[in-house]
Amino acid sequence: MTRNLARAAATAAVLAALLAVILPSTVLAGTPDPTLPPAWPQDSALKYRWAPTGVPPAAIRTALLAGAADATATRASRAPSFAFDSTAGNDVGYGIPMPCVSNAIACAYRNVPVGFDVWIRENGHKYDWGTLSWCELNGSLTGCFSAETLMLDELGHIDGLAHHVNLPDESDYTDSVVQAGSHQKPQPGWNQRVFGVCDTATLQTLYDVPSWSTLYSTCLAIPASLTLSMSPSGAASGTVTFSASFHATDGGRLNGNPLSGRRVVLQLRSGLDWSDVATFTSGVTSGSYTANILVRPGMDYRAVFRATANEGLRTTVSAVVTSGGTCTNSCPLSQAPGDPASPAVMIGSGR
Repeated sequence: MTRNLARAAATAAVLAALLAVILPSTVLAGTPDPTLPPAWPQDSALKYRWAPTGVPPAAIRTALLAGAADATATRASRAPSFAFDSTAGNDVGYGIPMPCVSNAIACAYRNVPVGFDVWIRENGHKYDWGTLSWCELNGSLTGCFSAETLMLDELGHIDGLAHHVNLPDESDYTDSVVQAGSHQKPQPGWNQRVFGVCDTATLQTLYDVPSWSTLYSTCLAIPASLTLSMSPSGAASGTVTFSASFHATDGGRLNGNPLSGRRVVLQLRSGLDWSDVATFTSGVTSGSYTANILVRPGMDYRAVFRATANEGLRTTVSAVVTSGGTCTNSCPLSQAPGDPASPAVMIGSGR
């Protein structure tokens, strides 16, 4: 325990300085959490033990184990996983002499890639604002804190998340578990059991996603590229195969990712209007899509992904491909006024 406390003391000032530098004075709603660099290696398996001089009571141990499981299960990224191991060198302690600031009910210290520590104040600790009450110990109807949620919050810091910056009225409070001020029961967010969408957004941009079909957090608005080709190239008639390729073009580690498992449609132009004529099926390679249709000479086609409410990808439109090789209208892309799929009006799904 002495080694861990020394390590924590060495990193405490660094963490405080990072928070002071990283947190902006103003921020738009729905933005990802600020970060505490550096990140751990992708897919790190971080293990912890109970601090030998500060083993939590049974009900708190159960809650902290659940919080660690929540952090592992809901990260939707290649951020670290967490597991209890009695032989681990990283301590999670309770009610011991803590290097936390005096008004904190819990705190975390990270030293990437060496290790980390988490501390939880003891039940009944006296503050200027009142007495600390853990719901798991007291079963209170109001005014208590969830140790499970606090563990999820602190492990978010271990992952590299700084405190979310809320709107003045805190209407976006549940977008993030990693907050500067924790809510007591029964305020909104007091018992969150999953990372919020803006926690997840930062974890995805820091660590990438576990698969190319994983949905991006709605706290993001990632731009993408969509290309379209036909085979045989320039065919004027008959059944042809249209191939689309869909990739992210921004978002930290997300940049360049193939985007699989999305709904991409093929559109045909008639005059100034576009209409869906086919839905692509997944191709052989990640981020690829195919559709087979019968074409006539001089017809304009494009591929479109429409932003959805459940993912932070922007609407994306390919350039036009023309059967027979000659456009019927201006090339490579012409849009009808007010066309919702026009690149000029691309918008992210946001929150």
